[in-house]
Amino acid sequence: MKRLIESYLQEWKTNPRKKPMIIRGARQVGKTYVVDKFGRENFKYYLKINPEQDKNLKSIFQSKKPQLIINELSALYNIPLIEGQTLLFIDEVQLLPEAIAALRYFFEEMPGLHVIAAGSLLDHTLNELPYSMPVGRVEFAYMYPLNFKEFLVANNQGGLINYINDFVFGTPFSPALHQKITEFLRLYFFIGGMPEAVKTYIGTKNLIEVEKIHIGILTSFKYDFAKYGTRKQQEYLNDCLEYSGNNIGRKVKYVNINKNVHSTYLKDALLKLELSRIVHLVRRTGSSKVPINQFVDKDVFKPIFLDIGLICSLSKIKLSDIQNLVTDFEGALAEQFVGQELLSSFEFFEDARLFYWAREAKNANAEIDFVFQVENEIFPIEVKAGKTGTLKSLQVYLAEKNKKTGIRLNLDLPTVGSKLSVKINIKNKMQNLDYKLISLPLYFADNIKKLALLSN
Repeated sequence: MKRLIESYLQEWKTNPRKKPMIIRGARQVGKTYVVDKFGRENFKYYLKINPEQDKNLKSIFQSKKPQLIINELSALYNIPLIEGQTLLFIDEVQLLPEAIAALRYFFEEMPGLHVIAAGSLLDHTLNELPYSMPVGRVEFAYMYPLNFKEFLVANNQGGLINYINDFVFGTPFSPALHQKITEFLRLYFFIGGMPEAVKTYIGTKNLIEVEKIHIGILTSFKYDFAKYGTRKQQEYLNDCLEYSGNNIGRKVKYVNINKNVHSTYLKDALLKLELSRIVHLVRRTGSSKVPINQFVDKDVFKPIFLDIGLICSLSKIKLSDIQNLVTDFEGALAEQFVGQELLSSFEFFEDARLFYWAREAKNANAEIDFVFQVENEIFPIEVKAGKTGTLKSLQVYLAEKNKKTGIRLNLDLPTVGSKLSVKINIKNKMQNLDYKLISLPLYFADNIKKLALLSN
């Protein structure tokens, strides 16, 4: 299964200024698979170690001398560890904090050795590391489920990707190809991007088998909750997991999660889910200029789940007949899809953050699904599940923030540069608003950075 991060790992391999790499991402997004593939295809020798499987590793990594560490590892596994020829992969590294601390010594004393570490729940370990964090001596990469283009590649639809990437605005977009891409988009809505689910669908074309995979993944998340503390804390995590999956794009209200539990405990549970990268909390910002996080209200957020396919399982949507399945959840799925695509559009070395804008006023509420930074410009993004829908909130934002370009993502054909004029009520005064609308199909979401610049 081809993943986009593979090309980034290739660049890292040949970079003379590389550092030991830590790959961060939720459980089962494909971290181990990608490193295994990369190691076997690009190095003469490949050594994968796992402290969950080998308890001897703890004593080896007590040393602060990297040469001694690799001598012992080489003897233990009978694999040479040679700078420039070997990839050392430390899997499930969260179980061995000593190995995380040792990365600084690899960087300082053996910079030619390629070292990658990864693991589930790694962010919790990094937060609570009992050793000095090797700041400046390691680099990070971030992984997510397969995005829509990776899903198309897995389904042997490279031609559709090329058509999307090569599309030039001002030329007609093929309705036939739009229809075909939309059919795969709908399939992705229900299968999602978890590698095992995608692999199962490709191998069986059986959506019931995909549903079983989704349930299994969610169950594994819940088993992980046992590592977080008391039985009550585990219950709060489960409540927040269920709530997040069923309230995509809605402002979190703790009373709706569990009215019998103090908000402090529920907020803590949500933040733990965010650290586990199961939930991404989209925070409210008042910024219209960079830095986008200048006026962020850290206590106000809405959830985006790890994967759109898993949401269907949480919401009890049965996949036996998705061709005829229409739900009241379409708007939430569209917003979830765009959130996932925006996250995957960041550079692999960036710890992605998403933001939204909302104005809460009597008889004058307005909300923009996402506000997104492209270079040094901020663009408001409205998400629609169909081909129609009002743009009132988008227009309010543009007028209040004195912005001239808005983005709409829906299921219609792309149009860019449409210049619109409307009258809008701002602070009880009618104003003229002239603005440019970039209107794109949902499946263009991960191209927004490029397209916004081209059309600005």
